[in-house]
Amino acid sequence: MNSFLSFLQTFFILFIELTVLFIFISFLVSLLQQKFTEERIKQILNRPNKWTGYLYGTGLGALTPFCSCSTIPILAGLLSSKAPFGPSISYLIASPLLNPVIIIMLWTLLGWKLTLYYFIIIVIFSMLIGIVWERLGLEHSVKNVKVRRGNGTNDESVPKWRLAIRDAWSFFYSLLPYLLIGVFIGAIIHDFIPQDIIVKYAGSDKPWAIPIASVIGIPMYIRAETMLPIGSALVGKGMGIGAVIALLIGGAGASIPEVVLLSKLFKRKLVVAFVISILSVAIITGFIVQIIF
Repeated sequence: MNSFLSFLQTFFILFIELTVLFIFISFLVSLLQQKFTEERIKQILNRPNKWTGYLYGTGLGALTPFCSCSTIPILAGLLSSKAPFGPSISYLIASPLLNPVIIIMLWTLLGWKLTLYYFIIIVIFSMLIGIVWERLGLEHSVKNVKVRRGNGTNDESVPKWRLAIRDAWSFFYSLLPYLLIGVFIGAIIHDFIPQDIIVKYAGSDKPWAIPIASVIGIPMYIRAETMLPIGSALVGKGMGIGAVIALLIGGAGASIPEVVLLSKLFKRKLVVAFVISILSVAIITGFIVQIIF
C-alpha cells in the first residue's frame, strides 16, 4: 500500500511539474516561431560567410518546429527554393534534438551541467554534419521534389499572444498521451523496479549499453516528452547516463516516421547517411557524457 501511494505521489508531482513547464515553454517558442517563416529562414541561411550559415542553421533548428512532421516539409521548401544545402542540413539535425522543450526538460530532470554539455555537443555535431555532407557533394542525392506553398497566413487581427496560447495548448493536447505514458513508466521505474536489475544490465560500467540504446531508440520512436521522465527514473535507479542520452538522441533524431518522410525527399544514399550520422552522434555523445559524468 505504501508503495502504491508513493507511486501516485511520484506520478502526480512529476506530471504537474512537466505540464506547467511544457505549456509555458511552448507558449514562448510559439511567439518566436511567428517571426520565423520559411522565407525568413531562407534569408537567414543565405549568409555571405558560409560558416555563419551553419551556425544560423543550427540556431534556427533549435527555435523552430518540434518534430519531423513540421521540420521535413520546411526543409523540403528550403531545398526546393535553393537555400544553401549545408546550413539546411544543420537545421535538420538540430531541430528535433535542440528544441527548447528537450533542453528545458533535460535541465529540470537531469541538471544544468549535463544539459550544457549536451547542448554544446549537439551544436558542434549539427554544424559538422552540414559541413561534411556539403563537402561530400551529397546535395546531388536530394530528389527533385516540388513543394506546394499555401497562401494562408495567421489572422493579423488576432494578437500574437493569443495565437501563442492556442498553439501551446494545441501542441500540449496532441502530445498529452506521450507525456502521460512517460510519467507513468517513469513513476513505475522509480517506485517498483529494483535498482540492482538496472545496474546489472545497463549500469555506467557497461559500455555496450550505449550503442545498443542508440539503435533501440530508432524503432521505438520514443518522443523526448516520453523519454525524459523515463530517463530521469532510470538514471536514479543506476542506469548509465550515457545510455539514456544515446536512447534519447536515437529516438528523437532518427525515428522511423522521420526516416520515412526523408525517403520522399532524399535518395537512398542520403537516407543511409542520415541514419548513420544520427547513430554516430548518439553513440559519441553518450560516451562523452558517460566519461564526464
